[in-house]
Amino acid sequence: MAATSESPARAVDEVDGYRRMLLIRGFEDLVQRLFLRGEVYGTTHLYSGQEAVAVGVAGALRDGDRVACTYRGHGHTLAMGASPEALLAEMLGRATGINGGRAGSMNVVDPEHGLIGSFGIVGGSIAAATGAALALKRSGSIAVAYFGDGATNQAYFFECLNFAKVLELPILFVCENNGYGEYTPMEVVTGGGSITARAEALGVRATQVDGMDVTAVRECAIDVIDRIRAGQEPELIEALTYRFVGHSRSDPGAYRPEGELERWRERDPLIVAAAQLGERIGEDALSAVAADVDAELARIETSALAAPFPEPRPYPEFNDTIGA
Repeated sequence: MAATSESPARAVDEVDGYRRMLLIRGFEDLVQRLFLRGEVYGTTHLYSGQEAVAVGVAGALRDGDRVACTYRGHGHTLAMGASPEALLAEMLGRATGINGGRAGSMNVVDPEHGLIGSFGIVGGSIAAATGAALALKRSGSIAVAYFGDGATNQAYFFECLNFAKVLELPILFVCENNGYGEYTPMEVVTGGGSITARAEALGVRATQVDGMDVTAVRECAIDVIDRIRAGQEPELIEALTYRFVGHSRSDPGAYRPEGELERWRERDPLIVAAAQLGERIGEDALSAVAADVDAELARIETSALAAPFPEPRPYPEFNDTIGA
């Protein structure tokens, strides 16, 4: 049973959730600054604005659960408890990175914290999590697939939801509907206009939630995941959210209607969470959490930039065939 809003356990959970959202936002800001300095290799897709979804769902998971996310995966990785220092080192291509500096931004894997992968292929996370759910069937654990609204127009979406429903797999499909598939408004390319209706057409129960409110997401995820564990049935959550940045580093977001970004910023998940939490723990406590996060980010920046690059790895089997 979920704790009541007055319980100490609930307050601790909410403080931790707020801290993780601050960490994700600050981490993404740091990655962007380092990218503009030429320190980050490859491209980046930032999660700023969507923090409440990953943190809210992660708050309902437990050890043994598995998560697959998209190329916009820094937030999911940190929400699952991964080391921000190791993740930043990975962005910088350093040997101390989660994957030794060889995965970069879009391909991070962290099995220790339940992350089976970040996927650059649109909808790839859906297939990976469905496979994980097949392996987890009758284990008591579940799989979670994060994906954007654009992925609901991919074959992965329909095939995997159908597969999960027919085989009664323990999987939660989480659609982070931020309104845009890269640069295109969702409603322009999505027949019928309803993502939940698409899931329900396949017999998969679907719930829509305010993706800017971490408390709403967490409580929704607890209810849905409890049903999945008990009934071994897939379900879908559509989280209505918004990204405050462009699709990737080269996108200034000029396609947004005038005033749209500003309206969504009024419901910034950090502002929403601070308003809810501040009533219980006070502004001084909130400021202390923010100061702690700032100090950690400053520390990991220094440490990650000082870390060595990985040594080249020879491939003797391949090299031996050259000239043969």
